[in-house]
Amino acid sequence: MTPPPSPVHPVTVVDVDIPFGRLVAIFIKWGIAAIPAAIALSVIMSIVFSLLWGLFGVGSWHGMMRL
Repeated sequence: MTPPPSPVHPVTVVDVDIPFGRLVAIFIKWGIAAIPAAIALSVIMSIVFSLLWGLFGVGSWHGMMRL
C-alpha cells in the first residue's frame, strides 16, 4: 500500500548568488556554443529554401529570375 501524497509547498527563489567570474565564463560558453548552432541553422534553412525554390519557384530571388 502506498502512502498518501505529501502536501505541495510552493517555493519562491529570492536570490541566486553567482560570482561575477563564473557568470562571465557561462556567457562565454554560451557565445561559443551559439556559433555552431547558427551554422547548423543556416544550413538547414538554406536547404529548406532551396527545396521550396526548386519545387514551387518561391523565395526571395523569384522576382530577380524573371528579368
